[in-house]
Amino acid sequence: MVNKTRLYWSLQVGGWVLYAVVQIVAALASVNGAISNERIIFLSYEAFFCFLITHGFRTYMNNQRWLALGMPRLIPRVMLSVFLLGIIMYFLRIPVSVPLGLFSAAVVFDPMNILGLSFFYAILFFLWSVFYFIYNYFERYNKSLKLEASVKEIELNNLKSQLNPHFIFNALNSIRALVDENPQKSKQAINQLANILRNSLVTEKKGLTKFGDELKVVHDYLGLESIRFEERLKTEFDIDPASKNFLVPPLMIQTLVENGVKHGISKLTEGGLIQLQTRVINGKLNIRIRNSGHYVNGHKKRSGLGLVNTSQRLKLLYGNEARFAITNESDNFVLTEITIPHLHTT
Repeated sequence: MVNKTRLYWSLQVGGWVLYAVVQIVAALASVNGAISNERIIFLSYEAFFCFLITHGFRTYMNNQRWLALGMPRLIPRVMLSVFLLGIIMYFLRIPVSVPLGLFSAAVVFDPMNILGLSFFYAILFFLWSVFYFIYNYFERYNKSLKLEASVKEIELNNLKSQLNPHFIFNALNSIRALVDENPQKSKQAINQLANILRNSLVTEKKGLTKFGDELKVVHDYLGLESIRFEERLKTEFDIDPASKNFLVPPLMIQTLVENGVKHGISKLTEGGLIQLQTRVINGKLNIRIRNSGHYVNGHKKRSGLGLVNTSQRLKLLYGNEARFAITNESDNFVLTEITIPHLHTT
């Protein structure tokens, strides 16, 4: 994958160096190959100032989140900005021209000259802006396509997991055993199964859901599994109230909890504990899922599709700002930890 920062600096430096070379060659052609060193220095400084102005403009646009604006709001801002930058660029040249002996007050302060060159620089900065926005929009579009494809794949994998005959058979068997023994609890179990299946079928297409909604799915899943495992499955929840302000990939937490039950609790004769804990630290949501068992690093059966998809999904959604790790916290517990930033929607 191309490093975005490295690509930007390569194009930024290379583009303005090329601009300086073209300007010098054009000046040489206009005076039949004779050009002073002072003129070459002046043109080099001009390209350097263009480099500084466009980099500053990029920093300002990113800080103001212009890339998230729609075209009706973006275009007027860009048009006004490049016009102002063109004027700034014109007057930045003046202090350089004085020590080089190229300054002429009559020429420099001529209104037509100011207007003409400022307009030239404005066009130059406008073209730079067009290329910058086109690149970013294409990159975002490509990223959204990857995310959409990943979400579809994860949805299918979850459907296979949730809707496979063994899962339904075990769930219905557990519910059937409760019908005569505890009708009220069997009714609750049916509702939990229905909620799980419904959430599998109507997963948010945009790839994000409220943390509270995801937590309900986890409760339903563990409630249903507790019927099958009975006292072998113990659960603990320690949820930071601030967690509700976050959006998370749908079925992500449920998938990791299910992973802990399938590969941890179910393998232990005496059963074990599933613990879900969240904390909001420095504006990021930290999710910790502990389960009884032992994790063998790199073991394919333990990792499974769920963990691989979770890692890929976090990478697509949050880039390098997310963290995902699985470790043995002790001889008896496996810790799955996720840290995600607050993702703002526009």
